[in-house]
Amino acid sequence: MSFLRNYLNKIKPNFEEGGKLHAFRSVFDGFETFLYVPNDTAKAGGVNIHDAIDSKRIMSMVVIALMPAMLFGMYNIGYQNYAAAGTLASASFFEIFIYGFLAVLPKILVSYIVGLGIEFAWAQWKGEEIQEGYLVSGIIIPLIIPIGCPLWMLALACAFSVIFCKEIFGGTGMNIFNPAVAARMFLFFAYPSKMTGDTVWVAQNSIFGLGNDLPDGFTAATPLGQLAQNITPDASILDMALGFIPGSIGETSLIAIAIGAFILLWTGIASWRTMISVFVGGIAFALLFEQTGQGMTWWHHFVMGGFAFGAVFMATDPVTSCRTTTGQYIYGFLIGAMAIIIRVMNAGYPEGMMLAIFFGNMFAPTIDHFIVERNITKRLKRGGTK
Repeated sequence: MSFLRNYLNKIKPNFEEGGKLHAFRSVFDGFETFLYVPNDTAKAGGVNIHDAIDSKRIMSMVVIALMPAMLFGMYNIGYQNYAAAGTLASASFFEIFIYGFLAVLPKILVSYIVGLGIEFAWAQWKGEEIQEGYLVSGIIIPLIIPIGCPLWMLALACAFSVIFCKEIFGGTGMNIFNPAVAARMFLFFAYPSKMTGDTVWVAQNSIFGLGNDLPDGFTAATPLGQLAQNITPDASILDMALGFIPGSIGETSLIAIAIGAFILLWTGIASWRTMISVFVGGIAFALLFEQTGQGMTWWHHFVMGGFAFGAVFMATDPVTSCRTTTGQYIYGFLIGAMAIIIRVMNAGYPEGMMLAIFFGNMFAPTIDHFIVERNITKRLKRGGTK
């Protein structure tokens, strides 16, 4: 890696003030700080905490935590295609995975090319440093959509989320709503036929001789969709937990998501208070509805749909979630409860998790405000100040 470091040092003067490539300084800075920890340190007076971990490293750790869900999602896409065609027994693990890899890769590429392209252009236009928040959003967005979502729709959703949910608020760290949630909401309300129903969850065409061309009009409902129609799911509980069911690319495997959750909690990247509170809120309201004869058992909610994925990777977003300790408990519980309420009470919208996180993002600043004000009042009272 010393060769790369020396090469970057050699060309760096071209991108600094007065250099012939100064107009692309933000692009160079973005690549350099992605590869190496910046040497810049805090210069302001007072106490500062110096750490080798910067926001790019935090984002990179989240991407690593997403790898199990992404890799299993690729395999499951191939698995569902071969199973639908009845050729699963004759297909090798390698063939199944490569088919899913080729089906998912274009979506990841489109997400990053469009999203990062806009962020790079925005930074150049504003003369600012390139922000790194899209490193995570760029991989989450393809994982929370059906495999049947067209690439052009995905490109529109990525552009919408970056422009209207990040940049106009000031960029990474200033956005109110999670960009990945905003992209999913945009697709759901703008193109509902490509985000719901029974035709979007299984890849229906062969790729480079791999996979199968399924019959026109082939359908495969998700277990959550089947329950919404009062139909007993075809899949077993074990298949649901492992992830061998139709669904959004990265949301099907509870095991893969649990591995990602362990990585995030072990490294201290995600708030365990928020994560646990989402599940507690979900369990509480699932049990409440179950007692009234509505909905499914509480553990069914965790193995179907995007509940677990949303709780682990999206509700815990440090920018759009609560930052106070008490607020994180309230925020997480609110999301879990709202997701279950939407699932049970609205048959036309069986998922619920993304909408719950969207509303959670909306209330997070208000929750933090009241928590801070309460703490200030308590401290004033302890000090005898009115």
